[in-house]
Amino acid sequence: MSGEVGATVEWEEPPLILDGGEVYRNPTEVKMSQIVLPCHANHCGELSIGQLLKWMDSTACLSAERHAGCSCVTASVDDIHFEQTIGVGQVVSIRARVNRAFTSSMEVGIVVTCEDLYSSRQWSVCHAFSTFVARRPEAGKLKQVIPHTQAEQIEYSLAAERRRMRLIHAEIIKDLLTNCPSQPADEHLQCSEGVPAERTRVESVELVLPPHTNHQVSTFGGQIMAWMENVATISASRLCNAHPTLRSIDMFHFRGPSHMGDQLVLKAIVNNAFRKSMEVGVCAEAYQGGEPLRHINSAFMTFEVLDHNKEPCTLPRIRPEPMDGRRRFQEAIARKKIRLDRKYIISCKQSEVPLSVPWDPTNQMYLSFNNVSALKMLAARNTWVLTSEKKKVSLYTLEENHMLSFKVETHVAVGAEKVFVLLSDLKCRHKWDPHYKECEVISHVDGDDTIYRVVTPSVSKGGKVQDFILLASRRRPCDSGDPYWIALCSVSLPAYPPTADYNRGEVLCAGFSVEEEATHTKLSYYNQATPGVLPYISTDIAGLSSRIYSAFTSCRTFLEENEDSVTSATSGAPATLGGHVTGKPL
Repeated sequence: MSGEVGATVEWEEPPLILDGGEVYRNPTEVKMSQIVLPCHANHCGELSIGQLLKWMDSTACLSAERHAGCSCVTASVDDIHFEQTIGVGQVVSIRARVNRAFTSSMEVGIVVTCEDLYSSRQWSVCHAFSTFVARRPEAGKLKQVIPHTQAEQIEYSLAAERRRMRLIHAEIIKDLLTNCPSQPADEHLQCSEGVPAERTRVESVELVLPPHTNHQVSTFGGQIMAWMENVATISASRLCNAHPTLRSIDMFHFRGPSHMGDQLVLKAIVNNAFRKSMEVGVCAEAYQGGEPLRHINSAFMTFEVLDHNKEPCTLPRIRPEPMDGRRRFQEAIARKKIRLDRKYIISCKQSEVPLSVPWDPTNQMYLSFNNVSALKMLAARNTWVLTSEKKKVSLYTLEENHMLSFKVETHVAVGAEKVFVLLSDLKCRHKWDPHYKECEVISHVDGDDTIYRVVTPSVSKGGKVQDFILLASRRRPCDSGDPYWIALCSVSLPAYPPTADYNRGEVLCAGFSVEEEATHTKLSYYNQATPGVLPYISTDIAGLSSRIYSAFTSCRTFLEENEDSVTSATSGAPATLGGHVTGKPL
C-alpha cells in the first residue's frame, strides 16, 4: 500500500460543469507552489526530500482541516516512491484533497509535480496518501465526502481498501518474516567481509522550538519526517562514502505526539545493503527532563547512489551486528520482497501474457488488494454504454485502451447481504451460470480470499474445455451506503500448471458489486473481456444470442429460491449454504 499500490489517476479530467454553469472544484482541494531556492537544496543542487515532505505534509493538513473544520494531526503517511529529483530554480506544485472521511480520520491524496520555468516542461515527482485525525471537542463522525467526478469516485472507493491495508500492515510484515527463508551460508560469509553496520549508526538530538510546532503547539509532522530523512541520509552516506539519493520511504506511522520543549532523539542505521540499493532504518523518540523516551515514529528508507549518467552504482556489503543487527538484516530482506511483489503485481500490463500473477502466502495481501481495487476502478468508469435490455437484465459495454469490458445489471428482491453470501461461493455458480461446468476449492486462504479452479465448456464444437485458476476476494461495506464486492482475477500456482487436456484461460478483472437499495438489491457483474472470456459473450454483445440474459434471469431465481438457506452473518457465525462456509464476518 503505497503511493504505488492503489494509485489511480492524477486528477486530470475534463472539468465538471454544475447546473448553474459554474466549474466544479473540490471543496477540500488545496494547492501549494514553491520555487526551489538554494536554502532548500542539498550540496548537489537538488531539493532536499525532507523539505519536500514538510511541504507535502502542510498542504495535506490544510486540506484535512478544510474538510473537518477543526485542527488535525498526521497519523500516517503511506509508502512513497520518488520518481524524479528536483533542481534549484524549478517549481514544485503540490495538490492535496480529502479522498474519504471515516469516523475521526481522513485519507488525503497528494500529487507532486515539477515544472521547469524556462522550458515549460512538467513532470510527475511522486504521489502519496496521508491519514489525518481530527481533533474535535465534540464527539461524532466526520461529515462524509461526496464524490462528484469519476476520479473522486475511484479514490473514494479505493480509500476503503487502502485503509484496510494500513490496519494489517504490521501483520503482513510479521507473516512474511515467518515465511522468509534464512540466508544461505555463502551470503553470511560475504557479509562478514562487508562494512560494519555500526559504522553507519547515526544519532542526533533536536530541541523542539516554536518554529518547529504547528498551530496546536505540537511538533509539526512534516518537521519530524524531515529530521528523520536527514539522519537517514547521513547513515547511508557512511556506507557508500558518497551522496545517496532517496528513492522510496516505507510507511511513516506516528505512534504518539511530540510537543514544544521536547528533545527529539533521531537514530538511523543501514539495515541491509543490496546490490544497487540499501535500506536505512530510522526512528524518532522524545523526552522532556528525566522522563523515559517515548516512541514517536519509525520508517524505512531506500537509497541509491547514482553515477554521472544517473545510473545506480554497486554498493558495498553490510556486516550486521549480532542479535538486533541480524534481525534488522533479515527484516530488510522481507520488506524488499514486499516492495518487489507490489511492483510486480501493479506493473503487469493488460497486453502482457500471462495476465495472472504467481500467488504465494507472502504476496496474498497485495494480490487481494489489487484484485478488489481493479474491480472498483472498473465499476467507477462513467463511460458505460447501454447495449440492450431483456428480461429486466441490462447489458453495458465499455471500450477503453483497446480493451472491451462489459457490465450486466439487474435487480433482485433479496437482501444485499444474503446476495453477497450466496454469490461468494463459486461452487454454487454452476446452478445458474452455464459457463461454469465445474468448480473446486484449491485453498481457503482466509475469510476474505479463496482460490478456485473453474472449468468452462468449450466455445467451439469439438474444442478443448477451458480451465481458470481464480482468486476470489470478498469485501463487506466499509460504511453505510457502500456496496458489497466479490472480485475475481487469475493467479498462477505451481501445483496447478496448464495441462494438455485444457486450454488455460485467464481473467484480468471480473466480479460483482451488490448494493442495497430502497426496495431491491442492485446486482452488477463486471468483466474485462480477455481472449479467454470474449468468445463466451461476443454473440450477446452483438445481439445474436440471449444467453447472458438467461443466465442472469436464472441468477435471480437462484437467489430468491435460496434466500432462506443463508444464515445471517449478523449472528456472528459464518453464513452457510448446504453446510459449506461461504462467508465470514470481517
